[in-house]
Amino acid sequence: MIETLEHTTFDVQAIRQQFPVLNRLVKGKPLVYFDNAATAQKPKVVIDALTEYYEKYNANIHRGIHSLAEEATAAYEATRDTVQQFINAQHREEIIFTRGVTESINLVAYTYGRTNLKSGDEVIISGMEHHSNIVPWQLVAEMTGAKLRVIPVDDNGELIMEEFYKLLSEKTKIVSIVHASNSLGTINPVKQIIDAAHKAGAVVLVDGAQSTVHLDIDVQELDCDFFAISSHKVYGPTGIGVLYGKKHLLEAMPPFMGGGEMIKDVSFEKTTWNDLPYKFEAGTPNIADTVALKAAIDFINSIGKTAARKHEDALLQYATAQLETVEGVRLIGRAKHKVSVASFVVEGVHPQDLGILLDNQGVAVRTGHHCTQPLMNRFGIPGTTRASFAMYNTKEEIDVMIAALNKAIRLLR
Repeated sequence: MIETLEHTTFDVQAIRQQFPVLNRLVKGKPLVYFDNAATAQKPKVVIDALTEYYEKYNANIHRGIHSLAEEATAAYEATRDTVQQFINAQHREEIIFTRGVTESINLVAYTYGRTNLKSGDEVIISGMEHHSNIVPWQLVAEMTGAKLRVIPVDDNGELIMEEFYKLLSEKTKIVSIVHASNSLGTINPVKQIIDAAHKAGAVVLVDGAQSTVHLDIDVQELDCDFFAISSHKVYGPTGIGVLYGKKHLLEAMPPFMGGGEMIKDVSFEKTTWNDLPYKFEAGTPNIADTVALKAAIDFINSIGKTAARKHEDALLQYATAQLETVEGVRLIGRAKHKVSVASFVVEGVHPQDLGILLDNQGVAVRTGHHCTQPLMNRFGIPGTTRASFAMYNTKEEIDVMIAALNKAIRLLR
């Protein structure tokens, strides 16, 4: 199991002081940042890590023998070790750096998927997937003749597991499932899904974009075949992510991109691929942001996920109760198990109009379909207003949002 460092008390004000952007004003109002499911803000230690790389040891990695190159390589590879421990991967070479969850899913779709899928095979996804876990499988299905199957979602925003079990068959080769919904906050029973899929002979990819920051992730315990992580959702930089894959699967997969670093030997007649993980890391990587990802993970570990999750759950419960007091508000997604996401619609009010008026009062929320258009269609709505909470948010900020929401609704009706 993964060990985290836990404080005896959770001091949200002390945590807030570590995030410089939270001190700013928006439209003359103190910033209330409730768009954490889109991207989390960055603590000073992450910003400092980026600055330190560029100021002190900016160099390309792996190839150079001078001091700066060696220091940069050591810092880059230290992040790989930290990620391995963070998700309890068995081997460090199972940690592949990508640009984010979108690229991680595409990597699996275009390498494992194109190699192993054939006409008549089936890929199962769910009705609450982000577009990045729909479109790559559609494209690969078109290339291979495979078919896409979708687990339906009930009125509470939970997967209908009975229908999933009906979809599973000997035709099922891949199951690609979101761990926690970015639109609804629903935490899916991925362990059950993985176990059932394996019994059917399928491999499983888990989209951990929303779950990694909130939940303890142990890929060995889950027994998932692939797991995708986004840095900027875990208080790290944008433009960097992680694909975990079981070693034997990654070794059998062809490269995703060709170029430098991913090769052992090149001639005009033949090229041989590098060992893991470098086979999937072509070209000069995003070194600075990878280095800073380690600082973000170290920061999370210093707070402790359990303490942060308890605080975030309390915020979600409080926000849900307060939203239910607002006339015309309908909450979308009432799953029993959720991460800290509250999505809602207001009768007679377009989400975009609401978002603009909330921003005028310093409150940052996300509006629209959240890159989950099929899910919005399932609920018969064009989109929602989404408030998503992080460890640095407070109940007082929720009070500000509710007051701003009431004011906005009065203006729009």
